[in-house]
Amino acid sequence: MPDTPALPFDDACYLALKAHDARFDGHFLTGVTSTGIYCRPVCRVRTPKRENCRFFAHAAQAELAGFRPCLRCRPELAPSAGSGRATQAWSMQDASSILAYQAARLLDSPNGWGLEAPSVAALARRLGISDRHLRRIFEAQFGVSPLRYLQTRRLLCAKQLLTDTRLPVAQVAHMSGFASVRRFNAAFTGHYGLQPTQLRRTGAQAAQADQPSGVHVKLAYRPPYDVSAMLQFLAKRQITGTETVSLLAKRPGIAKTLRVQQGAQTFTGWIDAVFDAPHCRVELTVSDSLADVLPQVMAVVRALLDLDADPIAINSVLHAHFPHGDGLRLPGALDGFELAVRAVLGQQITVAAARTLCTRLVERFGEPIVTPMAGLTRLFPTPQVLAAAAGEALGQLGIVKQRQKAITALAQAVAGGNLALHLSAPLAATLASLQALPGIGDWTAQYIAMRALGWPDAFPAGDVALHKALGVQGEASPAKAALAASSAWQPWRSYAVIRAWARLVPVDQTSPTPSGKPH
Repeated sequence: MPDTPALPFDDACYLALKAHDARFDGHFLTGVTSTGIYCRPVCRVRTPKRENCRFFAHAAQAELAGFRPCLRCRPELAPSAGSGRATQAWSMQDASSILAYQAARLLDSPNGWGLEAPSVAALARRLGISDRHLRRIFEAQFGVSPLRYLQTRRLLCAKQLLTDTRLPVAQVAHMSGFASVRRFNAAFTGHYGLQPTQLRRTGAQAAQADQPSGVHVKLAYRPPYDVSAMLQFLAKRQITGTETVSLLAKRPGIAKTLRVQQGAQTFTGWIDAVFDAPHCRVELTVSDSLADVLPQVMAVVRALLDLDADPIAINSVLHAHFPHGDGLRLPGALDGFELAVRAVLGQQITVAAARTLCTRLVERFGEPIVTPMAGLTRLFPTPQVLAAAAGEALGQLGIVKQRQKAITALAQAVAGGNLALHLSAPLAATLASLQALPGIGDWTAQYIAMRALGWPDAFPAGDVALHKALGVQGEASPAKAALAASSAWQPWRSYAVIRAWARLVPVDQTSPTPSGKPH
């Protein structure tokens, strides 16, 4: 096995390994020289001797050094480290590091979020740099080439799908990004020393057979995680017909209808995500109709529930200011367009009123869908449908003319391909495009950036509820006072906003709204 540079805190990694500390899950992996296996810090096997341990920041580094993934703790389940939305300190890193993390984030996403093909050349074109420069900055940041990083990501994705689901091997190979089953079999056997079908044990198949219909997978996260707070946030905003949120202690979670676009194809179905807090994971069930886009569905569910957040990094900045918010996460979105429409409808009205308008919009323009889940009967309207909706029809729902124009303009921009609202959309350009639309100002754009783009440093400075939570509502310019206070919370201001809103007791029923003139 070739030598690789040691991590700066190898001794600390070993202590976390001995404690099986879930807070460090995804931060490092341990290669055990006596077995040739690499594990997550939460692995429950007997702790290896210190001299037999080597520590790696990424799975690709461990596999480059000749280690194979553990079949017990399953490294493919670990939360993302380094390339997740919550780990990028945008305002603090140099340009090369930012580019490297952007590249990793695109490689981690199942469909490249707009890359014409999941290749290093396409990635370099997307980032506006040469192949050579991409390889140089990527290897400097992660210790492996982008091609090896991509290959490891594909193989671990395939490993999870083979272990958790009954999907055919050919389908798994395709969804994981391999051009052919032959190439997939060769890569899998070469890296892991197993045939893909060897992962499919009788016990796992029997367990799958006993479960309800749908495809079942596991999604891990790092503690602490305030599950109740996340679900209460989503429950207050749930739209009748498209989603149901369960606050029951025995089965806390969210079920929702979903539409996924892959090239020219559209897939529709439903998801059911249930928290398993003792094991720090989410048990996700996806309808069979979405099986072909399962990796994309898993990615957007991770974004919705902010499962890749790094509480250690976030709390190191925010704990002193918000000591009771260490477990709070940033609620995301399954669909960026839907979130943007909901943000527009929520301008300057209460949460309850916004929810009523959204429900009416879904009942009038949403496509019916048949599901086995109680309460899930409709899909959110597509951009194409709302782009063609008449102002009179929107007005009949109680939507004022200013919001009608904003929704129409937003839908036309997304339907026409001029605006993309997903996790890897370019931040500055997307914010500028949003604010160029009628009826969308800074508050709405920042709120969309928080939840649809997953920007950890968004800050809706004009938010009235935020002013109240921060105690600056009496200032001559509360927005400026809030902005000045926020400098101490960078680069995690989105999380600071969530924690500030949580301070309002009793819970404020007013939707986050902008001050000043309406937009």
